[in-house]
Amino acid sequence: MKQSMILLHGLFGGLSNWKGVIQHFESRYDIHIPLLPIFDQHKEDNLSYLVHSLEKYIQQHQLEKPVIIGNSLGGHVAVLFTHRHPDKVSQLVLTGSSGLYENNSMGSYPKRGNYEYIRERVAYTFHDPAIATDALVEEVFKITRDRVKCLRIVQNAKSANRNYVAPLLPEITTPTLLIWGDDDRITPLEVAREFASLLPQAQLVILPACGHAPMMERPEEFNRILEEFLGK
Repeated sequence: MKQSMILLHGLFGGLSNWKGVIQHFESRYDIHIPLLPIFDQHKEDNLSYLVHSLEKYIQQHQLEKPVIIGNSLGGHVAVLFTHRHPDKVSQLVLTGSSGLYENNSMGSYPKRGNYEYIRERVAYTFHDPAIATDALVEEVFKITRDRVKCLRIVQNAKSANRNYVAPLLPEITTPTLLIWGDDDRITPLEVAREFASLLPQAQLVILPACGHAPMMERPEEFNRILEEFLGK
């Protein structure tokens, strides 16, 4: 029976962000990419709602001790879930995770209908702006044209700022891999080092010339590092 792997996207991310990971690991892992219900209407704190949705997903799919990999907001959700359910996660992988500090001006104030601004902010996510393809920019632009979705983005960004995880991290003994780009301008390298210092079983690997989404920008290196960690 294959080991389960859950991939969690960020605030403006999507399923396509994990293409390289899926291609590399799908023959050996039972891969799940739940779409985080960022745009749902509810009365809970937004991060708590996302964690509850992950709890339900794992229960519905009867996943036992999956590997959980989260980017940006998805990493934040993964941290909170792992802290609540340490017995339900075999290994934790964080890349560009929020929870300590996040410089996300687009999350705080997404300018609706301004295509060039959106292109600039998407490019800012990467070390190499060429990664911000027209298709990727269009995907984010569609979100920002929707008034309700914009409101949900702002609410989730504020919830992420409120849910400061530093006090929780020393209590998470799950083996954890941190893969960080040295040119991450959203969650800078200092954030990765703070995660590494607070998590009891953390390994930090820094990728040069890489931004906020290493699995997209440096997929081969990301997969190699992940492979080594999973094999331990």
